Amino acid sequence: MSINTFFRRLKALIGKESNQLLRDKSSLAIGLILPIILILLFGYGLSFDLSNGRVGVVVQNSTPQSDQLISGLNGSQYLSVTPFNNFHDAQDAMGRAEIDAIVNVPSDFAAQRENGSADIQIISNGRSTSIASALQGYIAGAFASAQAIQADRSNAVSTVGTINVEQRIWFNESANSTWFLVPGLIVLILTLVGAFLTGLLIARERERGTLEALFVTPVRPLEMVLAKLTPYIIIGVIDIAACLLAASLIFDVPIRGSLLSIVSASFLYLLVSLLLGLTISGFSQSQFQASQMALLASFMPAMMLSGFVFDTRNLPFAVQIISQILPATHFMTLIKTLFLGGDDWRLWFKECSILMIYIAVLTAASCISLKKRLR
Repeated sequence: MSINTFFRRLKALIGKESNQLLRDKSSLAIGLILPIILILLFGYGLSFDLSNGRVGVVVQNSTPQSDQLISGLNGSQYLSVTPFNNFHDAQDAMGRAEIDAIVNVPSDFAAQRENGSADIQIISNGRSTSIASALQGYIAGAFASAQAIQADRSNAVSTVGTINVEQRIWFNESANSTWFLVPGLIVLILTLVGAFLTGLLIARERERGTLEALFVTPVRPLEMVLAKLTPYIIIGVIDIAACLLAASLIFDVPIRGSLLSIVSASFLYLLVSLLLGLTISGFSQSQFQASQMALLASFMPAMMLSGFVFDTRNLPFAVQIISQILPATHFMTLIKTLFLGGDDWRLWFKECSILMIYIAVLTAASCISLKKRLR
């Protein structure tokens, strides 16, 4: 075989493959659009920085010394300070995840400063160990800056150890990252399993030609949706039980909320994931396309933008809006609170109501995707 013949055949094959790639919109999208999506997700979603640490301040006895100290917190660009009249109100705000830390200034703070050493208590929200550790560093830095400014104004030398910071972590006393990660992993597992269990269901039947056989029967779309969901709901419930057992028995994660609240919320999110996969499958032309869409629409956003590892408040405002559209974001907030903080029924009703809205919307979308028509 001559070199000219080789290159002529190679040119023809390259042309054929190029035309096939251009006709295959899903492969083209994976090759060109997926990298852009991943760059944006990782670029905006991966951030260990804390730009808006919410700090509640309790000053039991307001004095010039305590006011000067609090001014140091207000002067930090990384902290948002909210004053509280008493420690009980700050504690309730911490339980509702409205603040990330409490700075408790004792009533005898001024007297302690005059004696050369004063104690300040910092209580951090351990539901996110990364935020808690970063926030403690920012608060300690703000205190150090306030002391330096005061020493400079009084022409005195700032002494090390003038303010002793006593740090505590609530809801995760040992600062164990496993306690923070395992509840989030439950969200990712239910997202991945739920979306992929049903994500290939309709597309597989469409490729095999068995879906058309259902179209000639009197079966309605809603009946098809319920029938296809039922077996996978049973599998999903088994997965929920396995996740709870693993969290408690293997990873020793405390389950401070009631099983009723945790299981009911998990069941609603399981339905959302299954319905999302079924909707994707109904609108997909092939199993390959359905699997890629399920990955991009469920698992990737749930991992990057739901608050699994990174605080969504540190993201750009537009990305924060996108994160709030994701059902995983709402379940992530709820499941971490139920595991580590205990039952918060107001939060439970709020987030579960949002999940039920998703269930209604996705059920309607699934029925639309299963209307009796040939493609």
